[in-house]
Amino acid sequence: MRTVALFGNPLRRAHSVVMHNAAFAAFGIDARYELREVQESQLADQVRQARDEKWLGFQVTAPYKQAIMPLLDEVELGARRIGAVNSVEIDAMGRLIGFNTDVTGFMTGVRACAGEDLTGARVVVAGSGGVSHAATYGLAEAGAGCLTVLDLDVADSRRLADEFSAFARIEPMALDDPRAGDRLAEADLFVNATSVGMLTPGPVVDVSRISPAAAVFDVVYIPRETELVRQAKARGMRAAGGTDMLVAQAATAFVRWTGTDDPTNVMRKALEPLLLRDDLVP
Repeated sequence: MRTVALFGNPLRRAHSVVMHNAAFAAFGIDARYELREVQESQLADQVRQARDEKWLGFQVTAPYKQAIMPLLDEVELGARRIGAVNSVEIDAMGRLIGFNTDVTGFMTGVRACAGEDLTGARVVVAGSGGVSHAATYGLAEAGAGCLTVLDLDVADSRRLADEFSAFARIEPMALDDPRAGDRLAEADLFVNATSVGMLTPGPVVDVSRISPAAAVFDVVYIPRETELVRQAKARGMRAAGGTDMLVAQAATAFVRWTGTDDPTNVMRKALEPLLLRDDLVP
């Protein structure tokens, strides 16, 4: 039996295990996906084991998405630009190739909510952490016309803008900047790329400040409908949470490892019972 594992610390949720193992079963692949909560000092040994035992691959979550990169043979361009690897393929030569499924997952979710063509769109993104890096990278590649990144500390959003300055024009701004209201009122798309709504209550911004014509996408998938999404829908806006993003991330990695057809439908069906469980909300 081949192995795929997720490295991180802490590892509290089994969504990836459920999706991947359902897909392995559905496609008749003799493999299993497991969680491995490890210390950073153990990471190199885990990578060595994956190579020696010829795993299909592995995934990485917080806090190791950067720490894993020097341990790999190759890191693909998108992951290098984002500055994070969350998935690794072990090729036929035993080489470890790092990639990032966050962009593909994010863009799948956003396009399902806001529409396929984002060319020239005015977008406001809340947050400047790892998910925001993937989101802004994907939106820039899709041709968004104006990208504003809001954060509590403008230094954080400015740092993201500086990191991406070679290929994207990003306007950094503090959440309490008076100009933020203008950007929200003009937006075609608002994205919450923070943990607000999951780890802390309420919407990250006052929904009434967002253009009623805008689409609203929340990367949070627990709870299934955040307060941001609920309030946006109540105003008649197009709004969605992060479930499509979660499934697309998993499906993208699965296809890389196995070469199978798209497992999205299998994964979504397997995930459904978990999304309905209130006890999984932090």
